[in-house]
Amino acid sequence: MPTGANKKQKYTYVWVSAIILIFGVFAVYEITKRIKQGTVVENDRLASTTTLTPLSYITSAGKKRKVPNFSFLDQDSVLVTNKDYLGKVYVVDFFFTTCPTICPVMTNNLVSLQDTFKDKTDFGVASITINPRYDTPTVLKTYANRYGIENPNWHLMTGQQDRIYNLAREGFYILAKEAQDVPGGFEHSGMFALVDKEGYIRSRTDRFGNPLIYYRGTITEEQGVNKDGEAQQITILKEDIKKLLAE
Repeated sequence: MPTGANKKQKYTYVWVSAIILIFGVFAVYEITKRIKQGTVVENDRLASTTTLTPLSYITSAGKKRKVPNFSFLDQDSVLVTNKDYLGKVYVVDFFFTTCPTICPVMTNNLVSLQDTFKDKTDFGVASITINPRYDTPTVLKTYANRYGIENPNWHLMTGQQDRIYNLAREGFYILAKEAQDVPGGFEHSGMFALVDKEGYIRSRTDRFGNPLIYYRGTITEEQGVNKDGEAQQITILKEDIKKLLAE
């Protein structure tokens, strides 16, 4: 026969179980209600970025790598320099308007970033052509209109080819060269560089603690993975942009 102490302990377990069940039902109800009302939004999905460790600085010879000085004309024939991006978080890519392969995907991914951060005046993009002989400001303007580029801090830039190639190779260590044996006549990387408000190149680290350095720009979020099994990195780029904007 149960003693008084055993009865008391039994009733305590019952009450604790009931309380846990009530709170669980309430939590499920609230989540379901928010989903139905459409109030579970992107900020909820990106909220976990606040718990991530700070983004890594990319270093060279023990020094943090900063975007070198540059000065090019944009699609509005306005002279734009690296100083115009100070105080802004921005993404850098190298492309050309007649590219028949990866550039359209890259540009559409950048448009996705533009749309995600459309209310952020301190977010921008620097797209630099590697075919400046053809990509004049007028051509770049037409390209911008075709893809719906509206962010005033998104500059599509052109200039002297040797300066552009030096910036790509020596400033970012990104491939950019003429290559008549590839479609479009130019070979270049499909990677995006992420730059913080002070002009430093930043990225998250992998599970071994090594910086990713660049973000894959040739796979869309919808696609998920490419034929080689490489995963899209636009989602994590959005998370990391959000983190830098909050710094």
